[in-house]
Amino acid sequence: MQKKRWRPLVVLRKVLTCAICSIALVALFSVHVPAFPSSKVPKFSDPFKLPTQHEIKYQRLSAERSWTQELAPPHSKSPLPSRKLDSAGGILDLEKLWKPPSNRDFIPCAEPGLNYTPPAESRGYLLVHTNGGLNQMRAGICDMVAVARIINATLVIPELDKRSFWQDSSNFSDVFDEDHFIKALANDVKVIKKLPKELANATRAVKHFRSWSGMEYYEDEIASMWEDYQVIRAAKSDSRLANNNLPPDIQKLRCRGCYEALRFAPRIEAMGKLLVERMRSYGPYIALHLRYEKDMLAFSGCTHDLSADEADELRMIRETTPYWKVKDIDSREQRSKGFCPLTPKEVGIFLTGLGYPSNTPIYIAAGEIYGGDSRMADLQSRFPLLMSKEKLASVEELEPFRNHASQMAALDYIVSVESDFTSCISSSKLFILSIRKALVRLFDKLEQGTMSEGKSLSYRISEIHRRRQGSPRKRKGPISGTKGMDRFRSEEAFYVNPLPDCLCRKELPSANVSLVMR
Repeated sequence: MQKKRWRPLVVLRKVLTCAICSIALVALFSVHVPAFPSSKVPKFSDPFKLPTQHEIKYQRLSAERSWTQELAPPHSKSPLPSRKLDSAGGILDLEKLWKPPSNRDFIPCAEPGLNYTPPAESRGYLLVHTNGGLNQMRAGICDMVAVARIINATLVIPELDKRSFWQDSSNFSDVFDEDHFIKALANDVKVIKKLPKELANATRAVKHFRSWSGMEYYEDEIASMWEDYQVIRAAKSDSRLANNNLPPDIQKLRCRGCYEALRFAPRIEAMGKLLVERMRSYGPYIALHLRYEKDMLAFSGCTHDLSADEADELRMIRETTPYWKVKDIDSREQRSKGFCPLTPKEVGIFLTGLGYPSNTPIYIAAGEIYGGDSRMADLQSRFPLLMSKEKLASVEELEPFRNHASQMAALDYIVSVESDFTSCISSSKLFILSIRKALVRLFDKLEQGTMSEGKSLSYRISEIHRRRQGSPRKRKGPISGTKGMDRFRSEEAFYVNPLPDCLCRKELPSANVSLVMR
């Protein structure tokens, strides 16, 4: 009788044990794996057979979305719930951390004016040799589209820089969608893939176009060369066109070239989409371009926090690179003026000060960090979920792009544009120099021991960053008092901020919607 009385209890205990084990297993397999190890990567089709252009849901769903992504961080696709975060700097709301800045009702408006005409009869052919990294080449290509229009030239598909520090052998079609580029500009400029055979050996003018030049220079000095040459070759493409004081239709053409015509090659778009999806699986994420690669530090002469041997190595690279004109650089002066990238450690302090928790996913959009893992150790300790394309994809998936710096940079570009917060603190654009200068002063105080991490530092970092979060604003002109080439260098670059030329504010004065240029 006693055994019969206990039998139901024994059965109940076994049932409860099984239920607890099942719950534990479900919980275990529900946890996100922090990366995709090569042996665990899901099986995908051949990298050369990734989805076609039309199958890429991520890819610029509309012109408005693609443009605003470049001008301000996009809305989070899966925002975190509203909850409080106790950080070193105090209590901050996570929703506010991920909230993008207001677009102030600005939308893209790069359509040509009513009097805009198809391209005039071509007077000759414009060859272009681009130079610099991916963004520098992109800007140069779009400027040369405008120049071709100004001088009535047929533009031959530009040649990408193969002589730079990266020694990348990529052609235009390896990085960009060549056919789309030609078709998208058909009403603006005639673009062809190759120079006609009969002109292959023709005498051509090789010209270094003057930096930041306006209409008069191209209409007079450059266009007059058609009298003697059928082919003009632009030896460089960077910063050859003025930022300001150009006709509205030329400015709008620059934006159509950059944001509509210049699209990445299908296989790059597809691989980028795959990386975005894998990064998005962790939730809202930050994209950081640290700009802490060997070539960047050598070019800028920035050696803060480096060893004497490392500083000497960078100096030797600068001295032996013939096309880098400035050889002697004062590293302390560069840093104090905001010209140096922040160190990975300083970036970690910055993000912690803003209130981002340690489980924030961060995508590192960059090449090999100078100093490797040891230099990234402090940032890694603060934010363990540091990702990169090499961690998100298998060796096999990245193989078609490896050893091609421009193609790898294009993948980083896509993941960064899709991020919920793209940090500009490490970029080299003029409009964020002030934030770096202010942060450097704070970090120096930390090193000197006159300040420590905590609420005070967090408050000051938040105040520095508060008015520099990417909301649309009018492009800044030259710094007052500057003259000559320094005047143009001090201007905010056109592609950094194409407002007011290529953005309109949407207003509702009555029941009708109208677009008004600001």
